[in-house]
Amino acid sequence: MERTSTTTPGTPAQLGVGFIGGGIGGLLAGGRGVFYVPPLEKMFTFSRATLHGTAGAANIAVTGIGAATFALAGGSIDLHAGTGLLIGATAGAVLGARLILRAPELLLRWLFIAILLLTCGKLFLDVAGVDPLRGSALLPDTLIANWWFTLPASLTLGFAIGAWSAGMGLGGGLLAVPVLMLLFGADLPTAEGTSLLMFFPNSIVGTFVHAWQGTANPATSVRLNLGAIPGACLGALAALALNTQTLGLIFAVFALIVAARELYRLNGRRRLAEATPR
Repeated sequence: MERTSTTTPGTPAQLGVGFIGGGIGGLLAGGRGVFYVPPLEKMFTFSRATLHGTAGAANIAVTGIGAATFALAGGSIDLHAGTGLLIGATAGAVLGARLILRAPELLLRWLFIAILLLTCGKLFLDVAGVDPLRGSALLPDTLIANWWFTLPASLTLGFAIGAWSAGMGLGGGLLAVPVLMLLFGADLPTAEGTSLLMFFPNSIVGTFVHAWQGTANPATSVRLNLGAIPGACLGALAALALNTQTLGLIFAVFALIVAARELYRLNGRRRLAEATPR
């Protein structure tokens, strides 16, 4: 049975954590998992699996409300690339986690860091007005416009991102947004709205899996979702209200912080491995 701390935090505290996580997710379409786990770790004595399962369950409100707000408040959703990403990510959550965890974790983390840094570089260049891509995609427009290319490509990428998110417990939105921007030429607000929609069914599937195997705390998950509803709505409205350069700068700084955090963790693991007697 999962133990909670001797002084269980009250409902307002859990709603507050959900609200802040929802705000981050609505504003950036990523990073909510990065935020949720540390406060939950301090508030409860959940196992590591339950921490991630409970945090993942809170994504239902963030992704659903966030995507709906983007769609209804004047934002754009790229269904051309987003449909394949959505289907692929859902399948990845169910089928792909075991497959992707067979790859070396060190390699996966370095790839995650590289993608974050590449995105940071592009967004910082955007802000400076010297983007070498000039807002276009890395792929030719003729390929992007062709369903025969876009559908299998987006399905494959969505499957990989969904599997990565389910298997590693990180990187869902922070990978989907760069993919939509760099490969399919979406602007940042459109990439964020599409990413939120992409992970809505993924989060539902993940929650059912965690509930079935007992790696999510139901009461805490409900409170986090309730708090995330207004947070995600306000975060998405803020993303739509900000100009693209300001939003890009916020996203770039956040992605840089996450990349630095991952590098710090990798360095800590290396030092621990070196200090461990063989």
